[in-house]
Amino acid sequence: MFKPSWLTRFALVKAKGFWKRTSHNADQVTMSDLAAARHRAKDLQSILADFIFKADYRLARPQYDNEVFYKPPDADWSWRPELWSGQLRQKGLVGVGSSSKLGNEVSLFHDCEANEMTLRQIRNYREKDLAPFGMQLEVYEFSGSFLSVALDFPPKAIAGLNSRHIVHMETVIECEKPLEIFGRLNIRHGPNVEQIVRALPTDGKSQIIEFDLGYVNLIEKRVEHIWLDLIFEEPSMNDVILRDVTFHRRPRAEF
Repeated sequence: MFKPSWLTRFALVKAKGFWKRTSHNADQVTMSDLAAARHRAKDLQSILADFIFKADYRLARPQYDNEVFYKPPDADWSWRPELWSGQLRQKGLVGVGSSSKLGNEVSLFHDCEANEMTLRQIRNYREKDLAPFGMQLEVYEFSGSFLSVALDFPPKAIAGLNSRHIVHMETVIECEKPLEIFGRLNIRHGPNVEQIVRALPTDGKSQIIEFDLGYVNLIEKRVEHIWLDLIFEEPSMNDVILRDVTFHRRPRAEF
């Protein structure tokens, strides 16, 4: 598909020449012809922009497969969220209001009137980083009572989920100064939401946290939505970087 025939290559050269001439003569044609040419150019621009975005998404990845991360042989689902996997169209948010989204899977929630914080995607360049991208949360003055980042799980995380599963979360978190961060796994089934909370290490090393679904009253056939809240305690004047976050699930061993 990406190796055009000689006829296609010839057509591309002719099209390039056409647009060069059109641009050169833009101040000489009639307004109606100019408007028509601009309309055609905008259509072409949209197609090219979409291709460039998809190409940048893949080319920005390390040379190795960025979907490679720790998964035991019995894992039946695994996932690295898009923010850590590939380049987002929107790089970041400044003065972030509650319920703001970065990409399709990450949302920030808080109750602070002064939105003195930034949330953005950053590039990982260290040799030890498996994820090509990371997430940076910078918080300045914060007078609210809560601040959290929510990760929406994909539909595949729901398929086949049952109370015998253990959900593993592996993270690499760095903080400018000591900070308590908790991970709360939320599973909505019908009108109920089951929750499991675990403390997350913030020492910059890769750590695995487990959420055992055997400890919640799960109605397996009614599971609708799964998400994880990263809850930041007293986050004022801090800089938090999540270098990587991945998930996998496996069935609990039976005895």
